[in-house]
Amino acid sequence: MNRTRVRRLYRLDGLQLRVRWRKHRALHRGPAPMPTGPRERWSMDFVHDTLADGRPFRILTVIDNWSRSSPVVEARGRMFGEIVGQLLNRVLGEATGPRSITVDHGTEFQSRALEDWAYRRGVHLDVIRPGKPVENAFIESFNGRLRDECLNVHQFTSLAEARAIIEVWRVDYNQRRPHSSLGHLTPSEFVSQHQEEWIVEEVVCSG
Repeated sequence: MNRTRVRRLYRLDGLQLRVRWRKHRALHRGPAPMPTGPRERWSMDFVHDTLADGRPFRILTVIDNWSRSSPVVEARGRMFGEIVGQLLNRVLGEATGPRSITVDHGTEFQSRALEDWAYRRGVHLDVIRPGKPVENAFIESFNGRLRDECLNVHQFTSLAEARAIIEVWRVDYNQRRPHSSLGHLTPSEFVSQHQEEWIVEEVVCSG
């Protein structure tokens, strides 16, 4: 019995079908609008590499599009949608998640587990159009730096070593790497500067 007939029979009997809307719908056609503050729009992707003995591993990369800071760069032998959600929860804790996260059409990003995570967190997964990596330009640029400055420089003997070295690179990227797009501030300095400005504005407005 096909789906169309099932629906027709349900309607004839006055029953309602529970329609499951996919939450992985694109919010925008083309690149997402520029964010105006932290934790508003994130981007994430995967980078592939191999250990010295040839074993492959994957790296989940996440950046905040506003501050260019990276809350997560995690290396795992295998990566599932459920693991992606767990890693994001580890970073967010009890805080409100970003309004949207831009992703591509990777299997993990289309999984039911990540879809459910996004629904519970109130996060929209903003899927780019097929064949349009430029719509995820922030993470593509970040991945290029990770590849050139870390992965191509080191030969990892174990996954634990890869995680440790990659984490050192992530911290350095956030705290010591100036960005021309941020007025030659590091991501950490950029966030701190704007927090101070917001505090001053609040004091002035309340006074």
